[in-house]
Amino acid sequence: MSTTRLSGLGRAAVTAVTVAALGRAVVSTVTAARPARPSGSGAAPSRPTAREASSPRAPGPRGPLTDLARAAREAARAAGSAFRAARGEAAAQSGVIDAGASAAAPDRAGADASAGAAAPRRSRPYDTGYRPRSVALRQHARDVAELVRAPAALTVPGDVLAGALAVGRPAGGRTLLLAASSVSLYWAGMALNDWADREEDATERPDRPVPSGRIGAGTALGIAAGLTATGLGLGALAGGRRVLLRRTLPLAASVWAYDLGLKRTSFGPLAMAAARFLDVLHGTGPAPAAPALRAAATVGLHTWAVTRLSRHEVDGEAGHEPLVSLAVTTATVLGASGAAAAVLGSRGAAGAVLGRPAALRVPPDGPAAPATLRRGSPPVADAVTAATLLTRLPSLRALSAPRTSVPLLASAAYATTCARSQWAALRTPQDPARVRAAVGAGIHALLPLQAALVARAGAPRLAVVLAAGLPQAARLARKVSPT
Repeated sequence: MSTTRLSGLGRAAVTAVTVAALGRAVVSTVTAARPARPSGSGAAPSRPTAREASSPRAPGPRGPLTDLARAAREAARAAGSAFRAARGEAAAQSGVIDAGASAAAPDRAGADASAGAAAPRRSRPYDTGYRPRSVALRQHARDVAELVRAPAALTVPGDVLAGALAVGRPAGGRTLLLAASSVSLYWAGMALNDWADREEDATERPDRPVPSGRIGAGTALGIAAGLTATGLGLGALAGGRRVLLRRTLPLAASVWAYDLGLKRTSFGPLAMAAARFLDVLHGTGPAPAAPALRAAATVGLHTWAVTRLSRHEVDGEAGHEPLVSLAVTTATVLGASGAAAAVLGSRGAAGAVLGRPAALRVPPDGPAAPATLRRGSPPVADAVTAATLLTRLPSLRALSAPRTSVPLLASAAYATTCARSQWAALRTPQDPARVRAAVGAGIHALLPLQAALVARAGAPRLAVVLAAGLPQAARLARKVSPT
């Protein structure tokens, strides 16, 4: 007997008991209200004695309303008892059915079936699908944040700051407006990327907002267009029409060209690198961009390597791309930190020492010196060489200065962030998870790279602030993927 049939029998039993109780109450009320017929003509109604009338405990005459209320209470109690009995019987029968089905399965133990039969299942509350408006708005905001990869935008303002400081512009209000413009264009590119890849993501990444149906394709395109218009407006507000036409508009055009056409061609990594290159130049504003070309080229080279590797984050067929990324990371570290200049010195001490070994072995006393010194014995030559290197290399005090130490530390953080994941991807290039981890690490490594460039431009404190955003970006990446 099914649960539905038992529930119907229980409701029928409750209804029958209720109707019977009410009928009995009505019959008793009518009988009590009807006057009793006298047995004889001389019979007089009995009167209560004085003691019975004066007794406080003597019950008074019951009217029809009292009897009706009492009958209703009895009917309610009877109906509740019948309902509880029917419900317990249905729950027990459901547990027996579930236990029998579990015992029939070949992979279920008999102890589990008996335990399921002994404990009746609790009915789940019915979900109407209603959600408060605030909950719906928060869910939609999370979907939009996932669409535009909101946490990854932490890597954008550093480009603008590096370009601005390279040409001597202060990190003031106009520079911050340019940074906000770059963030808007970055988010527009992410939304446009999901709109353009909606058919491909339906098979490779069905959990993304557009293929999963959480955000419509038209909505994603509208978000991309709105963010692009916002970025152009902020660029014009920061520097007028000159900045809009020379800096902001080329950056927006590179973003749209990459997502709509160049991404699937061999020029895709170069187009993405050009977008980051233009983003650094975006910070220069109306000033000449020549002083910022080195910083822009450094960021563009790193972006080129990360984009090449990101093409294999789904299929895992990375091949030699992790090795290329490691080589680019090494070159970027040397370019961003100025480590070669710090080690060799401003006048090329190593070249001077290693290029003229014979001159170093000639003692200053000339022919009057002992023969062993004139021939340049190895101990004396090594001592002279070491002394010359120490005098020409930068002092420890110079290395401890913030303008020198902060770029070195930031470059070390950049190398550690990139190289560890790239090495793991190089060992197992066929693993898509490791390739995606290397791509995500490359995106986050832009923060210490930008910090090194900003410190070299003369703002070590601002560089420390940029580098401090790396743990926050890694924590947010666990909630919203940057790739």
